[in-house]
Amino acid sequence: MSNQTKGIIYAAVTAFFWGFLAIALKVAVREVDPQTVVWFRFFVAFILLLGWQLYNKPASLKILVKPPLMLIIAAIGLSWNYLGFMLGIHYTTPSNAQLFIQFGPITLALAGFFIFKERLTRFQMAGFFIALVGFAFFYNDQLRAFFEGKEQYNIGVLFTLSGALAWALYAVMQKKLVVRYSAPMLNLFLFGFPTLVYLPVIDLTPVFQLHWTWWLLLVFLGVNTLVAYSCLAQALRFIEASKVSVIIFINPIITFTTMAILTWLQVDWVSHERFSLVTILGASLVISGALLVVRKAKKTKANSPETFQE
Repeated sequence: MSNQTKGIIYAAVTAFFWGFLAIALKVAVREVDPQTVVWFRFFVAFILLLGWQLYNKPASLKILVKPPLMLIIAAIGLSWNYLGFMLGIHYTTPSNAQLFIQFGPITLALAGFFIFKERLTRFQMAGFFIALVGFAFFYNDQLRAFFEGKEQYNIGVLFTLSGALAWALYAVMQKKLVVRYSAPMLNLFLFGFPTLVYLPVIDLTPVFQLHWTWWLLLVFLGVNTLVAYSCLAQALRFIEASKVSVIIFINPIITFTTMAILTWLQVDWVSHERFSLVTILGASLVISGALLVVRKAKKTKANSPETFQE
């Protein structure tokens, strides 16, 4: 299997898991405050990965003691990304926050062009443009709300945008680091750092009073974090950042498709979403654009095998 194919598969898995993540988070915050949910996600992911690395690569734990500066910067960015996104949901709505958090992948794509000097074919450039246009159609209602928004709404947007930029900073650092270090080695620190950072602001008392089904949800969120970010690190290792970003654009479509199914089923544990023809058109354009961007191009340095430290 080529590096191109591997990278696309890893990025698609990330988008798939993130698509369900937004819904699970929306349900979880009904019983647990946002910062505690974020902490629990990182804690579960860290414990699972720590156990795996202790068994398979105990030497990798040295990165927890002497992390490179870029990894510390990446961890700070990822920590703020989660908090900014949660505050965005608090001040606006999950759908609106989901829109503006996508500026992270857009910024990553720009970083791919200007920092990593990635080149796209004319078809791929057209695909990227089509995906952005589709993105605007897909979130037509949310964009209208932004331009007509009140002060509290715009504060939420600013929090979300700051989280998106923080994520882009993390992704750029991760793209540079995966050349030298393995993905599990990097994620061990990336999950452990926020676990410590969020300790002063969490409240575990309500967690211990939850029914076991809510515990399953929290564990799912942690496993989701572990799988999604492990796959993201591998995707950034194998293919260009611009291609990864476009594939990630698909994750809101997964979210809204799932919400449409839940609305049709008339479940009462999550609020319903409505779709217009413009939304469906936008989703089709995003998928079409993404397919153009990830089509196989001429072999580049970014697709060549890379060495990394275990």
